[in-house]
Amino acid sequence: MTVSVIGLDIAKNTFQVHGVDEQGQRVVNRSLKRHQLRQWFATLDRAEDCVVGMEACGTCHYWARELEKLGYRPRIMKAAFVKPFRRGQKNDARDAEAICEAVQRPSMRFVPLKTVEQQAMLGLLQVRERLIRERTRLINQTRALLLEQGISIGLGRKRFRETLPDILEDGENDLPMLLRDTVADIYDDYRVLEGRIERLTRRIEAVARQDKVCQRLQALEGVGALTATLLRALIGDAKPFRCGRDFAAYLGLTPRQHSSGDKERLLSITKAGNGLLRRFLVHGARAALQRVGDKQDARSAWLQGLLRRRPHNVVVVALAAKNARIALAMVKGDSAYTPA
Repeated sequence: MTVSVIGLDIAKNTFQVHGVDEQGQRVVNRSLKRHQLRQWFATLDRAEDCVVGMEACGTCHYWARELEKLGYRPRIMKAAFVKPFRRGQKNDARDAEAICEAVQRPSMRFVPLKTVEQQAMLGLLQVRERLIRERTRLINQTRALLLEQGISIGLGRKRFRETLPDILEDGENDLPMLLRDTVADIYDDYRVLEGRIERLTRRIEAVARQDKVCQRLQALEGVGALTATLLRALIGDAKPFRCGRDFAAYLGLTPRQHSSGDKERLLSITKAGNGLLRRFLVHGARAALQRVGDKQDARSAWLQGLLRRRPHNVVVVALAAKNARIALAMVKGDSAYTPA
């Protein structure tokens, strides 16, 4: 029988497939090995517009692109949206059945499919972020080791970089030679990490210079090369987002709601979506807010009015959300930024 909707449970080596026909009757329910998957989909008796649903997880974008080449309509969903449709105990067959059920819901929200170029950009930024976390852990560990010996280093990378060589060269600070050699090795690792982070940053900035969309996005106050590249990598052509508020909600920059009846209650922001992009936008907005001063343009007047009425951090998040909305409009409309 012809398959019209398929739920695909992705894994490293074993994949589970659950397919139904136009009447919703189960047609196929089987497991496939990785090397069998592409050939099985290529020879399947299916409807012309067959939909394949899958959860957002590792390799989902790769398989979605491969299935699109074969003429399928791949749809990626957050795992949290699929979970309510699973009946009974958790196993691969039940997961695939739940995915097949969830993808048919008219109100289901789907994850935008990323291209190879978008994932390459994301890879650069993710590796850079990992190296920054490693550098932070290394600094914190070194400060803790030295504090145990009564030696204190001030907070921040600048103080660490300036103070540590003097501590290592000071022969009168009672630092044990065994620990001195260990800390010297840590400092060598720190310098290697600094070099790698700097090279990755230059590479990302080069990507931003070569991409016309990234160049336009950097015209926004509070959006630099890193933020523009991450925006470009995440939203692509921006078609999956209906409006700017949807994108702000996707990034977790809109308030949580706990309302009932006539009582509307708005809480702190949801912090959903990509935390790295949200952090870039918030830090960029914080920097832009410092330059508002006594400017007389409409944007600055709006920010000055907010600062008089609301706490500083609330205004920062409001500006970050506004920048996200403007960025989406610029990408979606293929237009340049025009200050009000």
